[in-house]
Amino acid sequence: MAPSSSRQDRSLLRFLTCGSVDDGKSTLIGRLLHETAAIFDDQMSALRRDSRVHGTVGEEIDLALLMDGLEAERQQGITIDVAYRFFATPRRSFIVADTPGHEQYTRNMATGASTADLAVLLVDARKGLLVQTRRHSYICSLLGIRNVILAVNKMDLVDFDQDRFTAIVDDYTRFAEALSFTTISAIPLSARHGDNVASRSLNMAWYSGPTLLASLEDAAAGVDAATAPFRLPVQWVNRPDTDFRGFSGTVASGRLAVGDTVAIAPSGTTATVARIVTADADLSDAAAGDAVTVVLDREIDIARGDMLVSPGAPAQTADQFAAHVVWMGENPMLPGRSYLMRAGMQWVPVSITAIKHRVDVNTLSRLAATQLELNDVGMCNLASARPIAFDPYAENRTTGSFIIVDRFSFATVGAGMIDFPLRRATNIRREALAVDKAAHAAALGQKPLILWLTGLSGSGKSTIAKALERRLYSAGQHTYMLDGDNLRHGLNRDLGFTEQDRVENIRRVGEVARLFVDAGLIVICSFISPFKAERNMIRELVDNDEFIEIFVDTPLDVCIARDPKGLYAKALAGQLVNFTGIDSPYEKPDRPDIRLDTTAASVDELVERILDWLADRQRTTGAHAGDAPPGSSERTDQPDT
Repeated sequence: MAPSSSRQDRSLLRFLTCGSVDDGKSTLIGRLLHETAAIFDDQMSALRRDSRVHGTVGEEIDLALLMDGLEAERQQGITIDVAYRFFATPRRSFIVADTPGHEQYTRNMATGASTADLAVLLVDARKGLLVQTRRHSYICSLLGIRNVILAVNKMDLVDFDQDRFTAIVDDYTRFAEALSFTTISAIPLSARHGDNVASRSLNMAWYSGPTLLASLEDAAAGVDAATAPFRLPVQWVNRPDTDFRGFSGTVASGRLAVGDTVAIAPSGTTATVARIVTADADLSDAAAGDAVTVVLDREIDIARGDMLVSPGAPAQTADQFAAHVVWMGENPMLPGRSYLMRAGMQWVPVSITAIKHRVDVNTLSRLAATQLELNDVGMCNLASARPIAFDPYAENRTTGSFIIVDRFSFATVGAGMIDFPLRRATNIRREALAVDKAAHAAALGQKPLILWLTGLSGSGKSTIAKALERRLYSAGQHTYMLDGDNLRHGLNRDLGFTEQDRVENIRRVGEVARLFVDAGLIVICSFISPFKAERNMIRELVDNDEFIEIFVDTPLDVCIARDPKGLYAKALAGQLVNFTGIDSPYEKPDRPDIRLDTTAASVDELVERILDWLADRQRTTGAHAGDAPPGSSERTDQPDT
């Protein structure tokens, strides 16, 4: 049998199946495809063959294999990836996302939920509500799904017991009271045998409600994006020649017509739409979902990542905002660490400035937290490197969502839903100072730098840093030294040695070092600074040539043998925890500007190497007069131009 072909002009419902492992999500979708004649003859033949090899239901056809397309899924008997399938009835068309139930793949479940209008939440009648049942429910609520069908599956394995069904429904209803669902309908079913899936079950005469398929046909679709304010994130500045300049993207919400006035966020500049261009022909208007190129009546500055919006209902613009974050990274999310955020079509550095609370998915209570672990959900304050345009997620799921990406692995480690801007961010602007960095540097007759020494405790960083500063000072250079131990007696006295405290420690040091550079100084920093992310964050605080990473590369066994402060002995004895190199990691620089081997040279030789490297760089980069090489005795009052 082949699927019916009359599929046009029917309303579309996007929904997902979710729940815990082995609750029967893939089997249920397979049953829906089978009942709606959405399985082609060749697919059915292949399914019979695969069922003999990978099936888990004896001699019967294992409908779950229709969805578990990855070999790893079939071997393990679990869903890993999100699988999308299309099917239709005479009344409606559907796109269903089969999402994994295993906690390890919660990120994939969130992906499926992000575009769904409705969730079919499965519960195994034998097991009742599980942690993943609650986690998936909370994520669905968080991601804007308002309609839920509670599918109590495997009723055949509890003898179609009405009391068992009622108990599960009562438990879930109590749990979901704190969630933002508009409707919750409960259906007892057996996906394997088809009870109450597409036709009413004779085994559950006590149930008088609709079947699952009938419920899906009658369910309300999501909010109509066409009725929301106009938004078009600019994906591409289309300029094939000097006579054409348009701004390409997909309309996220609302409508646009030739002659309309649009505003550009975040700048706020306005212009009039002159043309709406597509690959086929010009349009008079466009609506949500249309991919178009918009030509404006005048030349204005617009870049990829900007957003065309309705001036009567503009988007929010801020560089600080509150958002719910679902953490998907294997490594914990640490406040203060710099990540990349993709919001719409723009990439921008972002850091979490505060975790307001973490959500306990079992009780929905709010818990204090200093970091988010894998699959945690938390309410956070975030700060982006520049203002972004957005809408609250509750108002626009497309323009109110973002992902967080690790800056080194480029793995997606988080997904976020913006709640509201932090209004104070729009009132805080950088003040132009009367005397800027260039003027300070000219007055001092030197190029300001951060000389950042990193390495294990006992590697010799501080010894080399002190000797280096003496040489520079003797040569007439204006310097200052920042040392980790000294700052922990003052500025950072409130910080410990956990991973998150180490991140905050270096963040503060970096900001102080940047101020010294603005003052025209050569600042020498001696810090273990164990994480690449924070060292690179400091590099980005200043100009490209103002941060010099110096790796004091001393083997751990040598540092332990030296142990000038007796710290390794305590750490190895278990008296010190979170000690770098013992029970806390040190991430070596991949490509340091200077590498120093303290086992092969004296302190004076190593300092001389740093000075020679700086002098060589100055010569090869064509330094201007007035850039006296650090360490030389020559001074000049000419500005560094």
